[in-house]
Amino acid sequence: MPKDISNYRKSYEKQELLESNCPENPMDLFKDWFLNADASNAIEETNAMTISTIGNDGFPKSRVVLLKKYTEEGFIFYTNYASEKAKAIAVNNQICLSFFWPALEQQIIIKGTAEKVSEEESDAYFNSRPTGSKLGAWASPQSTVVASKEDLKIQLDTLEKEYEGKEIPRPEHWGGYIVKPISIEFWQGRPNRMHDRMRYSLTKDFLWKLERLAP
Repeated sequence: MPKDISNYRKSYEKQELLESNCPENPMDLFKDWFLNADASNAIEETNAMTISTIGNDGFPKSRVVLLKKYTEEGFIFYTNYASEKAKAIAVNNQICLSFFWPALEQQIIIKGTAEKVSEEESDAYFNSRPTGSKLGAWASPQSTVVASKEDLKIQLDTLEKEYEGKEIPRPEHWGGYIVKPISIEFWQGRPNRMHDRMRYSLTKDFLWKLERLAP
């Protein structure tokens, strides 16, 4: 049944983003925005981010994953290296990350290149995970077709018995990526669709260039 939603509108009026409030390094601004969002009771998962890749079928695909660490160098998440996103990254490691915090009327859009983190870093994070999450990394052949949900449960039950009372090692097919940014755009909603958009772009001299974009 068709539904016309053309009259859905909201006026964004909570904050503004000015050049005078933008530090030289975008990671400093990211940290400020992230910590502010994390302190907000209106946001349940501050670290939920959309990751977009170009699939091997030529189509872009976006999905939500969880940011697990950010540093001066980039943004780190973890996944199955045999997953659809990992296979796409293996062919084209230029990807996009985006955060959207509607309660704050803010978006952050990050373009960058993804590369695997060290095995030591993947091991350290994997060992910090709950037992169920560790077993899930072994049990799920991520992105592949499975016969039924019951088959996955049987696999998980089998692994639970196999590793009962034992240390669970990290699968070789599971680990982290770091996305090293080349562009970070900060979007702050404003009235009358005159949104503030400030984009940092990495120059050939590895310095950040700041520009205001039209909304």
